[in-house]
Amino acid sequence: MSAIITEKPELTILYQDEYLVAIDKPPGLFVHRSFMDKDEIYFALQLVRDMVGQYVYPLHRLDRPTSGVLLFALTEEVARIMGQAFTDKTIQKTYFALTRGHLFGEDTLDYPLKEKLDKLGDKNVNPNKEAQSAITQYQAVAHAVLPIPLGRYDSVRYSLLKLLPETGRRHQIRRHLAHLRHPIIGDINYGDNKQNPFFSQYFGFKRLMLIAKSLSFAHPIHQNLLTITCQFDQQWQGVFEQLSWKLADIEMSV
Repeated sequence: MSAIITEKPELTILYQDEYLVAIDKPPGLFVHRSFMDKDEIYFALQLVRDMVGQYVYPLHRLDRPTSGVLLFALTEEVARIMGQAFTDKTIQKTYFALTRGHLFGEDTLDYPLKEKLDKLGDKNVNPNKEAQSAITQYQAVAHAVLPIPLGRYDSVRYSLLKLLPETGRRHQIRRHLAHLRHPIIGDINYGDNKQNPFFSQYFGFKRLMLIAKSLSFAHPIHQNLLTITCQFDQQWQGVFEQLSWKLADIEMSV
């Protein structure tokens, strides 16, 4: 579980017009209130509402530990249009993840997932539902080796992956990469209990290394193609430097 955010986050607005607003959500911030947040003080929904001075409609979710582009509508009609676009899968979502081990090339993983249920929030949902279709495209962007023994291996290996989920199942990317035996670094639910502590000690921080890098879609009113992108933050850039990866090269792959 991520630490509680006790100081008001300074959110960056990535895009804003009279219909939409997008922010760069920091890791550890819930999108909105839920049964899991009884000790939380700050939520993206309320923070964005206060920043723009009007009611906002959340259009999608990011897991609490995931950072990146988070989009809101500013009118009910735009929320309806964009909700349909998400349903119709006409919005392209691009993520990047730092994973354990070396995964090469590119492929599409079509691996159905059972619905992930909360003990309290989903207590009335049938736990025996059939697994749902879940599809994620992935492409290896960079690889690195640290010549440090860990567990039964003589070195630590990392891959940087670009991911395009075609469906939106809960924890889909995290579960798909764990299925491939390349879990995301910092994932306390599906990750590696040796790699995660090593990463925290070596790089000096603890977080899920998954970022929602961009959203591309037709504007709900003007219909022009809109791509909203966030930057890799200082922690990400610090990892790139220590692994001898060039930020410019990685940004070119977005």
